Amino acid sequence: MTNVDVVVVGAGILGASTAYFLRKSGVNKVLLIERGDPASGGTGKSAAIVRSYYSVPVMARLAQEAVSLFHNLEAEIGVDGGFHATGFTQLVPPDWVNTAKELVAMHQSLGVDTDFVPESDWEKRFPWLEQDGVGAIVFEASSGYADPVQTTEGFVAAFQRDGGEFRSRTPVRSLMRDGDRISGVVLEQENITAGVVVNAAGPWSRFLAESVELDLPIHSVREQDSVWEVPTGRPLPTTPVSNPIEATYMRPMGEGRWLFGRGYPKPYFVVDPYNYKESADENFVLDLRDRWCQRIPSLQGSKLLHAYAALYDVTPDWIPFVGPREGLEGYCDAAGGSGHAFKTGPIFGRELAEWIVNNNVRDDFRHFSYDRLASGNSFNQAFGGNRV
Repeated sequence: MTNVDVVVVGAGILGASTAYFLRKSGVNKVLLIERGDPASGGTGKSAAIVRSYYSVPVMARLAQEAVSLFHNLEAEIGVDGGFHATGFTQLVPPDWVNTAKELVAMHQSLGVDTDFVPESDWEKRFPWLEQDGVGAIVFEASSGYADPVQTTEGFVAAFQRDGGEFRSRTPVRSLMRDGDRISGVVLEQENITAGVVVNAAGPWSRFLAESVELDLPIHSVREQDSVWEVPTGRPLPTTPVSNPIEATYMRPMGEGRWLFGRGYPKPYFVVDPYNYKESADENFVLDLRDRWCQRIPSLQGSKLLHAYAALYDVTPDWIPFVGPREGLEGYCDAAGGSGHAFKTGPIFGRELAEWIVNNNVRDDFRHFSYDRLASGNSFNQAFGGNRV
């Protein structure tokens, strides 16, 4: 039997960054365990758009701090994570303009570099845009996108350089429980006892919790994306674009390639994370293409390169569960990203490490604990679903 101070289960962005910041904070024995390789779950297939446009203030704060971290990621962990500070373009439907004004004011109060683009500038700045049906455009100058695998691998490598232990391709079969304390994890060949267990297993976190009769209302939904090659010489965005008018998003991938995805509202299908269809549906791909070509006519004639399905681990209010629970020692949730975990993951990891090491947490961050369900204090979103 091996004993450690903290064991983190799951090396997606949230688990990897939590392990890194725990070790950086001086925790002696930190063990990071992953059933596959770093970012081999939902993280690796993330669109990896790094932006601050959230209606929930604490999410906007975390995202703003994440943008700052990505700008300085190489100094922090030794690699830049493939971050491109292109800016971020948010299209606003006409009936959302008043709400967007409130959000921009809130974001600016947090230090987010954001503002409305005057309509008189649209033609010059967005020559690719079909303007019909657009109520406003918000632009975040400091935002952009990153490479989710490079970023996560960077946190794991930095964690190991700092003396942390990482075990890949090591499934955790269950947690260990002694009364009101989680005491460790069960592996194939040994048991690991720990002062704290962090359940960062993403879509598989619910099964770990259930192994010791802990409720964790997270379900897995299938999330589809596709990659397209756009003909050269056409007017195109230079940033990721969120388009709630047609419920889509897109981001550049370099060399004329673009990632296209669907936004809320859309059908969600709960699946078994151990057995789900990993290729995209043909009707989804065609519908997505048509939606984007309606808004950006220059995308006509693009070539489909790849289409796939990933997983969202979704909580009842589409906001992650992060932190300890009242009345249960030695355990922290760190799952339920609901589509937000990549951009905010490193800051979630940093704040969770501070909570574990120093029992110190900001009041707004305490709200992420699973305990919010029992207190009837779930998050409320301005736009519904995962558009928080």
